[in-house]
Amino acid sequence: MKRNRGSIILSFAFLLLVGAFLSGCGSSSSSSGKESKELNIFNWTEYIPEVTIKKFEEEYGVKVNYSMFSSNEEMLAKIAAGGGVYDLTMASDYIIPSMVERDMIEPMNLEHIPNFKNLIEDYVDKDFDPGNKYSVPFMGNTLSLGVNPDTLGVDPSKIKSYQDLWRPELKNKLVVLDDQRMILGMVLKSLGYSANDTDPKHLEEAKEKLVELLPNIKAFDSDSPKQMMVNGEAAAGLVWGPEIALAQREGAHFETIIPKEGLLITMDNWVIPKDAKNKELAEKFINFILDPEISAEISEHQPYINPNKEARKLIDEEILNNIAIYPPEDEIGRLEYIEDIGEAIKLYDRAWSEAKGTQ
Repeated sequence: MKRNRGSIILSFAFLLLVGAFLSGCGSSSSSSGKESKELNIFNWTEYIPEVTIKKFEEEYGVKVNYSMFSSNEEMLAKIAAGGGVYDLTMASDYIIPSMVERDMIEPMNLEHIPNFKNLIEDYVDKDFDPGNKYSVPFMGNTLSLGVNPDTLGVDPSKIKSYQDLWRPELKNKLVVLDDQRMILGMVLKSLGYSANDTDPKHLEEAKEKLVELLPNIKAFDSDSPKQMMVNGEAAAGLVWGPEIALAQREGAHFETIIPKEGLLITMDNWVIPKDAKNKELAEKFINFILDPEISAEISEHQPYINPNKEARKLIDEEILNNIAIYPPEDEIGRLEYIEDIGEAIKLYDRAWSEAKGTQ
């Protein structure tokens, strides 16, 4: 999945006004008593294989119009400017509270999603959406550290902490996500703080430390960082875990290291934009995706953390045992979720842009 989770700017006043106008121009197909034969989905790129979409179209006799985005900003802006154009989209966990507050998404009817019962309890009823009133978990991933022992320039056993990324031996050898919440979160954790810290002094400290890391960063890449690992351009990657797994599939000699500070995690969730014209069909699609065989098929193509306990029974053990994708059991309790930090996001915006601006 190509993704760029850069700054999440939460001031949508103008866009929401535009959205209100656009949504007022449409009419819901459900009001006519007829279900539409088309479903409009807006999702991250490379997240659901085409074969899965085709199966849904064949089973329900509908056409799926599948549009893709590459950043949270893009998704939020388009939903704010007329979300009713789409029947279903994807939102990261920490974004959902702000979407609810701004009345951007519809409540879910879980009675229409009986396969919701297949989800693991640890992934439902979370603080960002108690009772899953507005969202249904899809897939997730951790910020993972992969290293190539052949080209790293240092014994991999000596890389035990995020702090080791600043070692001079790693100069111009890192590919990292172009994602402010994850990368600044990592820097904060390396300093002993929470990845969701909002103390201005701590953010300033993190900015200065990120500047010190820049000589070691060969590229910021959230689109397809695995390519630099596969072609040998990067000796280490601080990337989405599945990118390491996919690089390994393509023959890259990369090992996964669990930093002593613990891992960062985020989950993506299905949400239905306000005034979606085909809400019930969207819920049918979510239920279809939660079918164990369908869900397992998606994981085989795109090996992200699958919260579906029935699907996990069908997923290849090699995928389930890959710690780049699924954190070891003894790490679960140390996982830190990225959270909604409200107006403090402006501190992250500034720290991120000022640090990268020194390159």
